[in-house]
Order: sequence, then structure tokens, then C-alpha cells
Amino acid sequence: MSLGPGKYDDEATWVRERTNASGVILIVIGGDRGYGFAAQATLETTLSLSAMLRDIADQIDADLKERA
Repeated sequence: MSLGPGKYDDEATWVRERTNASGVILIVIGGDRGYGFAAQATLETTLSLSAMLRDIADQIDADLKERA
């Protein structure tokens, strides 16, 4: 979940703590609890999450077009 704990929040906490990160976004595909994501970040970062993910999607598309 983008606000409040989600079903993969414990795993996101594990990654954030072990990497000493100020925030983490975890996307799970086909996990044991199904698809999902967890975000742990400042409110400012959380509010810009949609735009950040759009930028990442654009980068993925560009990379795939270069390989085609």
C-alpha cells in the first residue's frame, strides 16, 4: 500500500533496514500472498510515487525498444 502497511510491509522493512535506506518501494509479482507492493518513504516521496513510477515505466519502454 502507498499509505499504511500492506501485505508485504514486513519485507519492505527488512530491505529498508538492511540497506540503511531512507525509503523503499517493493513490488512483488506472483508472491506467496499474490501480487502487491509496499512503500515506506516520506510523505513527500509517497505523494510523488505515481510520477516516479511513470518515469521508470518510460525508461523500461525505452530500454526494450533499443533491444528490439
